[in-house]
Amino acid sequence: MVKGAGRGSCILRMEKGDTQTPESSDRKILILYGSQTGTAEDMAERLGREARRRHFTCRVDSLDSYSIVNLVHEPLVIFVCATTGQGDPPDNMKNFWRFIFRRNLPHNSLSQMDYTVLGLGDSSYPKFNFIAKKLHKRLLQLGANPIQSPALGDDQHDLGPDAVVDPWLYDLWDKFLSIYPLPPGLSIISDLITLPPKFSLRFLDKQVTTCNSTERDGSGGAPTELQPHRAPLVTNQRVTAQQHFQDVRLIECDITGSGIQYSPGDVVMIQPQNSPKDVLEFCSLLGLDPDSVFVLEPHDPDTPVPPHLPQPCSVQHLVERYLDIRSVPRRSFFQLLSYFSPDEQEREKLQEFSSAAGQEELYTYCNRPRRTTLEVLLDFPHTTPSIPADYLLELIPRIRPRAFSIASSMQAHPNKLQILMAVVQYKTRLHEARRGLCSSWLASISPQDGKRVPLWVKKGSLKFPSDPDTPLVMVGPGTGVAPFHSAIQERAALSKPGNNLFFGCRGKWKDFYYEEEWEDLEKRGLLRLFTAFSQDQEDKIYVQHRIKENGAYLWEIICNKQAYCYLAGNAKSMPTQVSDALKSVFQSEGQMSAPEAEQYLVMLEKCGRFQSETWS
Repeated sequence: MVKGAGRGSCILRMEKGDTQTPESSDRKILILYGSQTGTAEDMAERLGREARRRHFTCRVDSLDSYSIVNLVHEPLVIFVCATTGQGDPPDNMKNFWRFIFRRNLPHNSLSQMDYTVLGLGDSSYPKFNFIAKKLHKRLLQLGANPIQSPALGDDQHDLGPDAVVDPWLYDLWDKFLSIYPLPPGLSIISDLITLPPKFSLRFLDKQVTTCNSTERDGSGGAPTELQPHRAPLVTNQRVTAQQHFQDVRLIECDITGSGIQYSPGDVVMIQPQNSPKDVLEFCSLLGLDPDSVFVLEPHDPDTPVPPHLPQPCSVQHLVERYLDIRSVPRRSFFQLLSYFSPDEQEREKLQEFSSAAGQEELYTYCNRPRRTTLEVLLDFPHTTPSIPADYLLELIPRIRPRAFSIASSMQAHPNKLQILMAVVQYKTRLHEARRGLCSSWLASISPQDGKRVPLWVKKGSLKFPSDPDTPLVMVGPGTGVAPFHSAIQERAALSKPGNNLFFGCRGKWKDFYYEEEWEDLEKRGLLRLFTAFSQDQEDKIYVQHRIKENGAYLWEIICNKQAYCYLAGNAKSMPTQVSDALKSVFQSEGQMSAPEAEQYLVMLEKCGRFQSETWS
């Protein structure tokens, strides 16, 4: 038993009599990741490949898939963690996060473990790399031994996280090899040599029945990512003026019999799919038969088969619903692709893109214009047909679900679920406009098509007070108004007043979402609406201006009536400007100094009376 661990704690500890010989832990690395968009997972897989080139026995797994009680047996662990939202852990490490911060964990639970932390974040958010920093501190508290200071990668850097990660990894492998030298007679496997694939695709007779969906209809508890509810789409309505540049849709799905329950502030996750045109083009480029059927077989028996893929599976299903061929490929894509190129010129270009020295050129070619994987494959016509099918799952990430704030209320509409969705489309220097995968797919579906939308619900970051009589101040410009529509609709169904909404958009006749509904609620005394139409007059007017104009009223309900304040929308400059406007109100109406106003806002945030949900 680890010294200091009590017998009664079924937590991070060794059972009496457990031993860990040098041989059992020799040259063994565990790489655990918490990833929301796939970047941390991609980085973890990169570390796994580099570890195998140095002849380490290596396992790569998500934090919630790994049995945390075994952590005490691990001699060497690399944690790769993204930070999401307002300093939140990714979905696939939330169980681990709750466990690792249990107060009854002995202070020396992890005293036999060496570790390091690699964080991935975005410095435009206030809590930059919060999860990595906090995890590092917690592991220290539990007695773990840091081999190297955490790396804090930043998406905002021109070269992305690699600007920090590359030099950090160079030092890390030097330290690892000084502690765990290469076995006699072995040297580091050259980057020019292709490692074996993680999986083999064993193709079957076409007559074999395939299980082309892990989705389910109806019973068996609430839907999950692995078993989403397939909801009929019943409304797909454009809610912006036809002449307006932005296409925003009100999407409504029927969730009758789904077992779904949600509250204001919750989020619906939607699993999109590639278009038939893109699927056919991809299969044609690689010489794949969409109707062929295969079974995935791991190269290492300890490697789990991806749970999102059915077994057996068709190539059609793999490409349509799993491989994210419309994503912007990462550096690892170019490195792996270079191994398959029979063309010297294409191979050299791919190797350059995957090198540390070539990251600026890769950014110019790929990231800045948002070039997709499918477009890159078209740019390398001699290489693409040579890609072995066995490497597809390592080459191309899976399609990630997209999160949308729920815009409806179960109290008002028990069997409906609505979202307010901007169809993502913009121009770069590339000829074809860039289009969001999920928004374009949803926008293309007609209620008459009979198509169903795979979805499930999870808790959002916005928590509304349990007492429906508590006044609310909600600031939601643009589609940021969606969660507040849910909250207002719910409270209106209970005939509860005290709802104050600051809504901003470009123009009253262009993108004034829910206008008629807001007007009706105002007449009924259930809503006080403050609008800011930025382009309807010569001087731009935004929500922060309306906040300052109504400072006396806001101070009264925030200070004297204990109102809760909420903010949702784009993460660029709006959140800072709204926060500054509120602090200005506290100063002018509450007779506070600037530091006192700052502290007051911090106090509101700490007690849950000021909450924000922003996205980039």
